[in-house]
Amino acid sequence: MLTDVAPYAVGCSLAVALVGAWLLHRVRHRSIATAVSVLVLVPLAATIAGVIGVSGFMYTPELERTLLVCGLVAVVTVPVAVLLGRSLARRSVWEREARARERAAEASRRELVAWISHDLRTPLAGIRAMTEALADGVVCEPDDVHGYVQGIGREARRLSGMVDDLFELSRITAGALQLSLSAVALDEVVGEAMEAERAVAERKRVRLQALASGRPVVLGSDPELARVVRNLLSNAIRHTPSDGAVVVAYGADGGEAWLRVEDGCGGIPEPELARVFDVAYRASSARTPQPSSDQPSNGQPAGAGLGLAIARGLVEAHAGRIEARNHGPGCRFEIRLPLALW
Repeated sequence: MLTDVAPYAVGCSLAVALVGAWLLHRVRHRSIATAVSVLVLVPLAATIAGVIGVSGFMYTPELERTLLVCGLVAVVTVPVAVLLGRSLARRSVWEREARARERAAEASRRELVAWISHDLRTPLAGIRAMTEALADGVVCEPDDVHGYVQGIGREARRLSGMVDDLFELSRITAGALQLSLSAVALDEVVGEAMEAERAVAERKRVRLQALASGRPVVLGSDPELARVVRNLLSNAIRHTPSDGAVVVAYGADGGEAWLRVEDGCGGIPEPELARVFDVAYRASSARTPQPSSDQPSNGQPAGAGLGLAIARGLVEAHAGRIEARNHGPGCRFEIRLPLALW
């Protein structure tokens, strides 16, 4: 009896299975939910086709019961298959995005290591050359010795600044930055930052100017906000030519505090504006050229390209926004921060 009905069952089921395989091939570029639904429906359809083939295409009570059972199974399994497919699709998308983020992070780390390795060599080479000159007695005049000692100290401070920037950036990127939020008066932060950068600006003959529109109070961490403003000021002074001006303006509107730093850098090409906050970004030749490392320093040697990246990380940690645009003779860097609620 079994050998009589088996060929009919296998033949009808195989035909449906082949159609299902063709259908799977057609929907391979569609959603995972669609593919899973087809995978669930094809066995059910093949089972029904086999039962119909065995019945000789005759409507019988047994066929009716089989169709009813298969229908109930389809009612349960198809929605489950759709939900499972959507879950798999979301997980697949998440995994692809995670891999893309990992690749981007790895590329950023390699780029950062390359930049930092290059930048560290310059002060280290200077310190090594000056210490060897002092140790070998090549330099013995008191004035020359004093100059070499000052040079060693200057390069050591530069190295220390790079290490501090790396440590701060690593805390930001690792999500280990812990902020102690309180009400912070923006005018005090700006005043402290301008006072700290005033000596460098004077050595380069760059004028610092503050324009206040009210006294906004923001919710933030005083040390981190001060670092943001100092980084923006330092960047502006570095790229503003002598006898130029750097303007810091701040105020509040729309429930937010805003702060703008405008320099005289000559502008940034529009395609590069979106990259100015990237790690190790360096200004193009469109900006004011800087002296090389073997030329006299203006008191502010070129950094490792981390200042703006750190500023962005700290602003975003305060639930704020930062952007750059060309404005007048240079660039405008603007940050927006939430106001403190009293």
